[in-house]
Amino acid sequence: MSLLKDRLKEMVVADRHYPGEREAQVIAICSQKGGVGKTTTAVNLGTTLAESHGLKVLVVDLDPQGHVEKSLGAVIPEGLEYTPISAVLLDRRGDILDAVIRSDLENFYLTPGDKSLSDAENSLATKIGKEFILKNALRTARTHFDYILFDCPPSMGNLTVNALVAAQHVLVPCEMSVLAFEGVSDLIDTLSQINERLNPDLDVLGVLFTRVDGRNLQMNELIAENMKKYFNGQIFDTRIAINTALNKAQLDGEPIFTFDRSSTGSLNYGSLAEEFITRSNKLAGKNTRAKVRVAKSAS
Repeated sequence: MSLLKDRLKEMVVADRHYPGEREAQVIAICSQKGGVGKTTTAVNLGTTLAESHGLKVLVVDLDPQGHVEKSLGAVIPEGLEYTPISAVLLDRRGDILDAVIRSDLENFYLTPGDKSLSDAENSLATKIGKEFILKNALRTARTHFDYILFDCPPSMGNLTVNALVAAQHVLVPCEMSVLAFEGVSDLIDTLSQINERLNPDLDVLGVLFTRVDGRNLQMNELIAENMKKYFNGQIFDTRIAINTALNKAQLDGEPIFTFDRSSTGSLNYGSLAEEFITRSNKLAGKNTRAKVRVAKSAS
């Protein structure tokens, strides 16, 4: 009898969120190298999509450092109740909507930071179908948003793999420096394996150059040309320039467009949002299954 009661309880909990009428595009913002602007991009791209384009956006923070919440502290109401995302991922019938909170910005939602994600990542390794846990937890949420962005950890552990299995597209932030190619081959190999074995719909949306110093023209173009070889030309035209306003905005817990709408950072992310929408809609409209079109090797 107790087993039946537990089963009925599970069914009730599973139905606590009703499906919506949207069909979100899910994008993993991913890089094996830290400090390349993943969170800056997730936060400012996401808020710009919501504010300037009227799109309903969710940013899911999968990094135990919790920088998304820290970067938006000024626009997050106090006292909101939610379930930590680590608990959602470890729950047999977890629903990501339990971890979501609404910001003060219209159409913009996020999952707060959760240091317990480090422990959850280790626990996921013991779960059956561990690569699909996030995808399953996202089923209802996908019907409530236009875009869902994952801010991934700077590693290829269970959390990042879950994000890549749940996503349709990958956005790869990359610094324009001699260190830009660190981990690129490993990242390409991982994306290809995910595409072949776990998520045949995964595609590279593009490589985004960040923290670009406009004075280093020759070096910038050399890096850009070589990166095109790795990713078969899938490079965003928009580049995010070095801009102190971006750092100051994060320290103040604001998106760049509310901190300084006329700043270079705000203009760059405004341009990125337009290119991002065009690219993602183009890929989503394909009749054939998307493939990760990256070079297996580059000379």
